[in-house]
Amino acid sequence: MTADIRNWIHIGSLDDIPRAGARCVKNGEMTIAVFRTVTDDVYALEDRCPHRNGPLSQGIVHDGCVTCPLHNWVISLETGTAQGADEGRTLAFPVRLEEGRIFIDLSFSHEAV
Repeated sequence: MTADIRNWIHIGSLDDIPRAGARCVKNGEMTIAVFRTVTDDVYALEDRCPHRNGPLSQGIVHDGCVTCPLHNWVISLETGTAQGADEGRTLAFPVRLEEGRIFIDLSFSHEAV
């Protein structure tokens, strides 16, 4: 049996992020974009498009995805995977929401390929 051990870190509240928007947190040299959808779901991705490293936090949040502001690549908020004909992936981090407080596990990510 494998234990699911997570290192949850409180990074702010849901009200800190506008609906269909993002805010960034730093993890060492990495910037992580934390997204809030119009239905108050929260996701976290490395703030770097797999295409040309565009700032995903400045993109448009829609339908469970974010569109990169540089070249319009569409990235899944859940997995960090490019959608459609585009190929690539950015790191995605587990997020938990408790009573309006956002927690992220920075020790675990879905590895980019």
